[in-house]
Amino acid sequence: MMLQIKNRCNPIEPPAISSDGNDSYPEAMLETWGKSPEYAGRGRPPTRKQPQPGWRCLQVTKHRSGGRLIRITHRVVYGDPNEVPSFLGLNTAYVERTNLTSRQMNGRMVRKTLSFSKEEEMLKASCALEDMVYNYGRPLKSLREESNSDQRQWDPRSPAMAAGITDHIWTIDEMMMLLVVPESINA
Repeated sequence: MMLQIKNRCNPIEPPAISSDGNDSYPEAMLETWGKSPEYAGRGRPPTRKQPQPGWRCLQVTKHRSGGRLIRITHRVVYGDPNEVPSFLGLNTAYVERTNLTSRQMNGRMVRKTLSFSKEEEMLKASCALEDMVYNYGRPLKSLREESNSDQRQWDPRSPAMAAGITDHIWTIDEMMMLLVVPESINA
């Protein structure tokens, strides 16, 4: 996932990330964007990647007992301990909301279900279709704009419209007819 973010968004530095108590996100950030320190000329050259200045990563861990929330702890992994919590917020509500939306739209992501993927390729295809429908085919109430016409008060917008990628909400037919040209490496 971090490689996709690096290739599609920012190859220089990672986005600010707020995650749960799982250490895989900070480790993946370090592996993807980290740089080895410059060799000073003495001893063995450094190989361990280091985080760069300006990174922001916060871990929010929820501690539960008997199904009840007892406490929430915060740990700044990368960045200024005073700046990162105020920049990212001290909760994982956005991540949890995204995961819930994904589970509602994609039966293969639901916990404890019979709608599972036997092959990883089919799971990836299902997730790609869900992402396409969400970003291009669903108008979101939070992204709507005030209308200039007398017929309606609001104009619906999808995330792709808000990002300036498209000018209309796509139908499923349009999505299915889209021809994706694979990237090729010419040697």
